[in-house]
Amino acid sequence: MKLISRYTMMLLAFVLMLTVAVPTVLASGTTDNSGGKKLVLGTSADFAPYEFHKVIDGKDEIVGFDIEIAKEIAADLGAELVIEDMGFDGLLPALQSGRVDLVISGMTPTEERKKSIDFSDTYYKSKQVIMIRTEDAGKYLTMADLQNEKIGVQKGSIQETIGQGIPGAQLTALDKISDIVLQLQTNRVNAAIVEDTVAAGYLDDAIGLAPIVVDGEQVEAAIGIRKGNTELLNAVNSTLDRLKSENRIEEMVTEASQLMVGKDTKNIFEVFWAYKSFYAKGIGYTLLLSALGVLFGVIIGLIICMFRMHDMAILRWIGTAYVELIRGTPMLVQLMIIYYGLSLTFGINFSALQAGVITLSINSGAYLAEIFRAGVQGVDRGQLEAARSLGMGRGAAMRYIILPQAFKAVLPAIGNEFVTIIKESSIISIIGMVDIMYQASVVKNITYQGMNPFLIAAAIYFVMTFILSKLLGRLERKLNASDRR
Repeated sequence: MKLISRYTMMLLAFVLMLTVAVPTVLASGTTDNSGGKKLVLGTSADFAPYEFHKVIDGKDEIVGFDIEIAKEIAADLGAELVIEDMGFDGLLPALQSGRVDLVISGMTPTEERKKSIDFSDTYYKSKQVIMIRTEDAGKYLTMADLQNEKIGVQKGSIQETIGQGIPGAQLTALDKISDIVLQLQTNRVNAAIVEDTVAAGYLDDAIGLAPIVVDGEQVEAAIGIRKGNTELLNAVNSTLDRLKSENRIEEMVTEASQLMVGKDTKNIFEVFWAYKSFYAKGIGYTLLLSALGVLFGVIIGLIICMFRMHDMAILRWIGTAYVELIRGTPMLVQLMIIYYGLSLTFGINFSALQAGVITLSINSGAYLAEIFRAGVQGVDRGQLEAARSLGMGRGAAMRYIILPQAFKAVLPAIGNEFVTIIKESSIISIIGMVDIMYQASVVKNITYQGMNPFLIAAAIYFVMTFILSKLLGRLERKLNASDRR
């Protein structure tokens, strides 16, 4: 146990170094680490022309008139703007927990939201429109025609509130506007409620607008700021007043609209080659997450395994409770508790990478504990008794005789867990971790293609897991060969 403890401390120090150093190495270089004042912006960059991804000079950038407003605010404050891209429904928790300083994402200052955060003055007003398939033109002429229909809306948005007011409407609420449009294209919903400025980027021969006049036609957009931060609120309002007096916001809207492009007609191979750097960056983070998740999962699994097999009832209870709790709850729930829950409750702010590593580690540890327990119980009990009769302590016998044999026996199962972790790491993208799935979503939002970016991601996952399976199989054959000598 002392050996395990010593290695645990060494590996903890190692992972802390990696979680700080690796993101710096893999980062695209959009921020300057000069140590000056920073203004952290939270946004959901799939809401063109408010904020969206765009490849400029071969580099992925988040652009839009919301971003231009944020740059003006940062300049007036003498701060460097740092952009955090995440799901729309994660913006308020991120702001409340202090992960971001302000939220700009075309957010409507509803009374419900005002209970949680403060809002700036209104900086833009828009209309709500109904997107439909062009083949359904003439089918939806009034709001009454939408009753009992399947409607797509953005999760946590004012559009969701409007949809909830339609009698009998069956709402599909998703984080990304592009996903909602995909639902419409694939006949999973019959209409989608979006803002007029956002809808403009998706209209084509297949997707059009219904002539319905939506209730609450004028919808305001404001900037979200943490409760009680009056200094930042006053500074933001001052910048907005200046931009309005100079008529700059309307100019920003026009410029952002011009950046919006139609659908990309590249085939899957052209998409992969054009955005290979996106996927390469995602592969780096995915491998880092998976490797550290399994590494710490092995350590946690060994410790919990020893607890489960200990003579002390309290340690057995702790080990059993851990395994049952972790295996009995979804990984997504565990991730939300670690990333948002700890921050809101205890003020512990983990980065997306750190939260991802911790979540994968504790989740993998529960399954590996049972794998190790099966391996240990599979070793002939007589070997432990023989070691004890020769004067070896229980700990030494486990360390030098039982665990090496158990590890060799369960190596295939550990390999399967590694493969599983590589695939399950994709769930970390929901908190803005730049892994393969996150990058696939970015490419989807840039190209407006709903299938090819994810087919590429699937191919990458397959190649990674296939190579890993072959390497593990080779290692297993070498270990078996040593047994036959």
